[in-house]
Amino acid sequence: MSAHPADDTPTEGKSPEGKTAARVDPKLLEILVCPLTKGPLRYDAERGELISERAGLAYPIRDGIPIMLIDEARRTDDKPGAA
Repeated sequence: MSAHPADDTPTEGKSPEGKTAARVDPKLLEILVCPLTKGPLRYDAERGELISERAGLAYPIRDGIPIMLIDEARRTDDKPGAA
């Protein structure tokens, strides 16, 4: 059994906040559409999200898996402090 150092995460692919950028299979990105509008999605590698411009939603990507649930999406027009 080999021991792994506590911080063996590669540094490449990290966002300015220090979060690891999510990677998604490009072939998967070609077939995914917004579940609300059925329109195209734009991949935002820096934020680790799939953006639906039509719906104004950003779907998170967790561990390389797009979470295509409307309830999990972030509104792209959200502003800090807005209610």
